[in-house]
Amino acid sequence: MSSTPPRSAVVIGASGGIGGALVAALTEEEVPVRAFARAFPGADHLDITDEASIAAAAASLAQTPDLVIVATGLLHEGDRGPEKSIAALDPAWLARQYAVNAIGPALVAKHFLPRMPKTGRCVFAVLSARIGSISDNRLGGWYGYRAAKAGLNQLIRTIAVEERRRNDRSIVVGLHPGTVDTALSRPFQANVRADQLFAPDRAAVQLLDVIDGLKAPDSGRLFGWDGTEIAP
Repeated sequence: MSSTPPRSAVVIGASGGIGGALVAALTEEEVPVRAFARAFPGADHLDITDEASIAAAAASLAQTPDLVIVATGLLHEGDRGPEKSIAALDPAWLARQYAVNAIGPALVAKHFLPRMPKTGRCVFAVLSARIGSISDNRLGGWYGYRAAKAGLNQLIRTIAVEERRRNDRSIVVGLHPGTVDTALSRPFQANVRADQLFAPDRAAVQLLDVIDGLKAPDSGRLFGWDGTEIAP
């Protein structure tokens, strides 16, 4: 990161591979970090699908964070995974993917953005995915995950428009971390080139580097791990 790291940060989804690595990287930079996760007890508990727990977590903040990162996501669960065809669509599984991948981060924004500075640069970043890009969809499949991430990207854009009225230097963005060696991607790594499969600690540093380079006009957009913008 640069010589001007965040004064205070929040990482949501800190029990996951990327979230935990982000906490470690920020801590190494001596940035005070508040870490939340569904698996954490007490005041550090935050369930992305439970608005009451999101609101309680936001209310428990002792500092005003100028960086909030939502590092949650759902691709497979139990015997359910990405749909290969339209015949595999299941309404309950579609709703579950929307709840975790789109609705949850939007509710985090609802409760955490008002806790962020009203003036000066601050960043609210959500892990999204290139697969949510409609213009980049050439292979089909993975209906629910694609649609939920596309929905998330639209929510990010819309939240950014409103947030600009509250703080014109606030930045709301989606970040595509690439394929990271975590439980989320592990069943789907067979065809990933070795140089394109990132360890969580490397992914965290890459994401923080992208965040560090963001400017106010970047708000509402989606960026890859290498800093390139991904088309909607």
